[in-house]
Amino acid sequence: MQFLLYILVYPILWLISILPFPLFYLFSDCICFLVYRVIGYRKKTVRANIALTLPHLTTQEQRKIERKFYSHMCDLFLEMIKTLTITKSEIQKRFQFTNLELFHEYELKNKSIILFYAHYASYEWSIALGTHINIKGFGIYKKIQNKYFDNLVKKIRSRFDAVLIDTKNTVKEVVENEEKGIKGVYGFISDQNPKPNKAQLWDKFMGYTVPIHTGGEMLARKLDMNVLYMKIEKVKRGHYLATFIPLSDNIQNEPEFEVSRKFIKEVEKQIYEAPEFYLWTHKRWKHKKESL
Repeated sequence: MQFLLYILVYPILWLISILPFPLFYLFSDCICFLVYRVIGYRKKTVRANIALTLPHLTTQEQRKIERKFYSHMCDLFLEMIKTLTITKSEIQKRFQFTNLELFHEYELKNKSIILFYAHYASYEWSIALGTHINIKGFGIYKKIQNKYFDNLVKKIRSRFDAVLIDTKNTVKEVVENEEKGIKGVYGFISDQNPKPNKAQLWDKFMGYTVPIHTGGEMLARKLDMNVLYMKIEKVKRGHYLATFIPLSDNIQNEPEFEVSRKFIKEVEKQIYEAPEFYLWTHKRWKHKKESL
């Protein structure tokens, strides 16, 4: 059954991926109408999250953010599909970097790099980084149950020389790479909701105390890695700009959890600047403790 579903869906995804960009985004508008106006996909969660974290805005302003978010979310999902066939030159044109020289400076420090980023703007097209760097790129991801679609996601996200590592195998594989002398950059999307009974850090995020992912920082401490934050901004439809922000180049001298706190504050700043580009569909504040 899994294979049948895959062979039925894959040709459709491929056809979407080869659409010229004007038609591609027109198709995204149609999908957005269905998802937002007809189906109302997770609209209650999105609306509740925006109202909870942006209470200073009027209801009208919150609804405007909501509408823009659904348009962006549909673009984001379809842009992941577009990655099936997008060329190297095209993705480099559409996902650019302001300070690649900083990343190259970190490559020369002879340490692996933990690269934090968030479910913000285009985390899918961040794979464009692989077309610019000299060390190996690794992405941490959660395995999909359907093995055929899991392979498809790995194919998409590893198109530009990246290697995907299942979250369950992260520590094992990273340690093995370090023991073999393989220096790499490891991408961690660490802004979402960890299980509260396993969280080692609770901190303020968008006005509420919530559990914070610390796995990336713990790994950096264990293996003496440097840490960067990749701030991704949406310049216009289908075009993104990324900036590297140092979080630590000597993590052994940082107070415990300081890097994780710095990261979540950077994410918070981005959301306040342009909230419509954050992924509001997840129940990020499900386990909040208190408001400020």
